[in-house]
Amino acid sequence: MHIIRAKPEHTDLVAPLFDAYRQFYKQKSDVAGGRAFIGERLKKDQSVIFLALDGESNSQQAVGFTQLYPSFSSSSMRRLWILNDLFVVPSARKQGVAEALMERARRLALETKADGLTLETATDNHTAQRLYEKLGYKKDVVYFRYNLVVSGP
Repeated sequence: MHIIRAKPEHTDLVAPLFDAYRQFYKQKSDVAGGRAFIGERLKKDQSVIFLALDGESNSQQAVGFTQLYPSFSSSSMRRLWILNDLFVVPSARKQGVAEALMERARRLALETKADGLTLETATDNHTAQRLYEKLGYKKDVVYFRYNLVVSGP
């Protein structure tokens, strides 16, 4: 397995993983919509996607991805990366894929001299929480997070 930074030409490899990720979070399958969304992010350089590939170079399969969005910290006056998405296909889980993707994200933060990485996960996603804590992420117990939905589904 190896990790690459996705480019627009990798959209078709990322799209089915992105759709499966969305379904995990109880969203309706929409591969075409996901392909358009991912393609747009990559073409406009609005996110960084790392893709885990498995197999020989002539028959590689995409087995996982993580997507990061750039942001900034006003308090530190430095870049901040939002690790928004992380997904590994069920057949490749417990093989170090998620950890390798997370490590690549950490290296991106170092390469860009970022203040750090931030992420959120469902309160019942204990598997992900264990991984994040194992990798040194700290659960925020100081701040509450609020959301305002301004558009319908």
